[in-house]
Amino acid sequence: MGCFSIKCGLLAGSVFGAVIAILGGILIPVGDMIIERTVKKEAVIEPGTTAYDNWASSEIAIYRQFWLFDVKNPQQVVQEGALPEVQEKGPYTYKTRYLPKANVTFNPNNTASFVLPMGAIFEPSMSVGPEEDTVTSLNLAVAGAYSLLPPGSHILLDMVINSTNSSLFQHRTVKELLWGYYDPILKDTIGLFSPYNGTSDGPYNVFTGKDDISKVSVIDRWRGETKLSFWNDTYCDMINGTDGSSFAPFVDKDVPLYFFSSDICRSVSASYEATMNLKGIEVYRYSLLPSTLASPVDNPDNKCFCRNYETTKNCTLAGALDISSCSDGRPVFISLPHFLQGSEYLREVVLGLHPDEEHHKTFLDVEPITGFTLNFAKRIQANMMYGPAKDITVLNKVKDHTLLPLVWLNETATLDDKTADMFKRELISRIDMLEIVQQVLLIAGVIIFFVCLIAFFCVRRKSKANLG
Repeated sequence: MGCFSIKCGLLAGSVFGAVIAILGGILIPVGDMIIERTVKKEAVIEPGTTAYDNWASSEIAIYRQFWLFDVKNPQQVVQEGALPEVQEKGPYTYKTRYLPKANVTFNPNNTASFVLPMGAIFEPSMSVGPEEDTVTSLNLAVAGAYSLLPPGSHILLDMVINSTNSSLFQHRTVKELLWGYYDPILKDTIGLFSPYNGTSDGPYNVFTGKDDISKVSVIDRWRGETKLSFWNDTYCDMINGTDGSSFAPFVDKDVPLYFFSSDICRSVSASYEATMNLKGIEVYRYSLLPSTLASPVDNPDNKCFCRNYETTKNCTLAGALDISSCSDGRPVFISLPHFLQGSEYLREVVLGLHPDEEHHKTFLDVEPITGFTLNFAKRIQANMMYGPAKDITVLNKVKDHTLLPLVWLNETATLDDKTADMFKRELISRIDMLEIVQQVLLIAGVIIFFVCLIAFFCVRRKSKANLG
């Protein structure tokens, strides 16, 4: 009777172990379903969700670091036609986008509308010097007028330049160049980013993801339109993806991420580069491909971005984007810093440039489960063109069209330690705990099952031997 009880107990133990193992196995898909449902619920942009708290908040500090290009040989360029030699000066750091989204409105078609207020606060402790530091840079009015006026007006322009004691280059403070100064030629305030404070970007209209989580944060309209009007082409005028601050949850690293940047007046894509560890959180790093600013020779899709056949060598130059059509006609070209991924010619006609992939590329670090961008660096360079003109004194020695770098910026933000700890506690730790429970149940169940089963057969064999 005792042996029979032992065998029954072992048999029951085997059944119990099997049940535990099956429960652990069942928890794997069930747990994944729970995680997926929870994440999708919290990823919707509506009051009360984690996504909304991050989306509406202005607590994460976004900084813009500026490096201005100081021209070292301005007289030789004007008097002898020498190649310009530049040296970057910076960083001069400003806290930007510290204001929350304004005019937030939730619409019946599951979209949300808002504008992004613009502002910049100088951060002396994060800068190499004060805003009053001086830089020798291209005269914005001279270069602008040269590009915009027909050659027949150059004699008149030369008279204006001489009468205002202007030249091809000028000495300005960092603050003046960035945010504006009174120009004697235009008789108005101009600057690289003027006006800025008190202005806004948008309005934006984005999908909340309530009816389709795959569309969350995707831009539906910008400035009231579903497409751009800068490029006169269906492809180049597309508004694709989000604004880059977040993407749909459960990111597939084999699929590029698309985002629109109003700074460069176009949409771009970023591809998976590597898996990184950011303060204990696994993130996917995405970066722009060289094809983004490639010449139409190498990437035919970029043909519609080529606006000037003369200055781009019949659209064979890579690495610079003419955004004059979306910057009120100002002849501004956007590139990566130091013409990274650009044609060698751009660096041959301007001395002192040293592109570096690590310091000059644009990247985003995206947490793959939630789709939140936890760390990013948007790096772009502003350039202006000048060239030969026989009727303009300060340009009649210039030998060829030159795209001169004026400033490059690094707009960057990363989650702070407090947010990282909260993220790990609220999401990652719970997922890890669920996985641990799944594994413990599965392993423990299998062990109990086999131990009890083996013991059962051992007892059974011993019982038969005793009977014999």
